[in-house]
Amino acid sequence: QVQLVESGGGLVQAGNSLRLSCAFSGGTFSSYHMGWFRQAPGKEREFVARIAGSGGSTYYLDSVKGRFTISRDNAKNTVYLQMNSVKPEDTAVYYCAASYAPYNRPFNHWGQGTQVTVSS
Repeated sequence: QVQLVESGGGLVQAGNSLRLSCAFSGGTFSSYHMGWFRQAPGKEREFVARIAGSGGSTYYLDSVKGRFTISRDNAKNTVYLQMNSVKPEDTAVYYCAASYAPYNRPFNHWGQGTQVTVSS
């Protein structure tokens, strides 16, 4: 069974950078599309970024384009979210997600989340 464990969250000042990591297990990592979502208190979960199993295709929420970069290291079974020039509105719990590529279905595997808080 697929398991996802996020790490790297914390408190960061506006304008600075943070890198989130997500460790994957329970399947063949390169066969899974990966994504990042976020959720602020009292709000719905929001898509942030996704990356294909091969790493060759990425897509981002408009408000994070040019600031965030999703990447993956298939040798380490890990997906990353590099967050640059963070803003207070980026504050949320960030969730890693996975979808088995041959099924071509929405993301259906989820991590436990990691808190990102942007001050100032």
